[in-house]
Amino acid sequence: MNVHELIDAGAIFFCSHSGGKDSQAMYAYLRTIVPDHQIVVVHADLGEVEWQGVQDHIWSTVTHGVNVVRANKTLLGMVEQRGMWPSAAYRQCTSDLKRGPIMKFIRQYLKDRGLKLGVNCMGIRAEESAARAKKEPYRYNKAESCGHRDVWDWMPIFDWSTRQVFDYIRAVGQEPFWAYADGNERLSCVFCIMGSVNDLRHGAICNPELYRQYVELERKIGHTMFMKGKEPISLEEHTGIRLEDLERG
Repeated sequence: MNVHELIDAGAIFFCSHSGGKDSQAMYAYLRTIVPDHQIVVVHADLGEVEWQGVQDHIWSTVTHGVNVVRANKTLLGMVEQRGMWPSAAYRQCTSDLKRGPIMKFIRQYLKDRGLKLGVNCMGIRAEESAARAKKEPYRYNKAESCGHRDVWDWMPIFDWSTRQVFDYIRAVGQEPFWAYADGNERLSCVFCIMGSVNDLRHGAICNPELYRQYVELERKIGHTMFMKGKEPISLEEHTGIRLEDLERG
């Protein structure tokens, strides 16, 4: 089934909303093609590592309710227990804190209402990275489908450019989350393992207490978030911001 056939069949379109620019643009776009009663907004709460105010921003830019889901663990707790940070190859943060809780919500939502068709909508774009450019923007999710449930994964703005995203947000009369205007290039965890040095530095300046927790956890477990070539590099070295200097203001 294609997207239009799923709309006609009454499928529920679950809009995964992080509060970032891509989620915001995707939601606004979905409303132009999917009936409102077939859209459900879901946000995976990342707890202390999430930008403060991001959930308020989501609420202020959607006309639907926001279903907030949470894992029964935290990122920093997982890191301390495992003794290692996630990596690009092993993104436990994404699987355990985002995808897992969202897919559990989708399964339960469909089951509780006796519905069969669901579409997991994600604001992933090809322009973001070479790895993302290789993804299938629309596919049948065999792992989440079964005899009484059919689930598709869809990336509605997969081919959009960054400029298109920002332009679309403003075209619908909204503004993106404040951190973009203040310097961020992308929005995820405050200190994302995939984040640019620019975003990590901005995160440290805006969130010094959280930065301290990350730096101290690196020291405690003896494992760093980043590498410089083949050598580990501390978060302080990577950002160029020493914890002591930040705390002195």
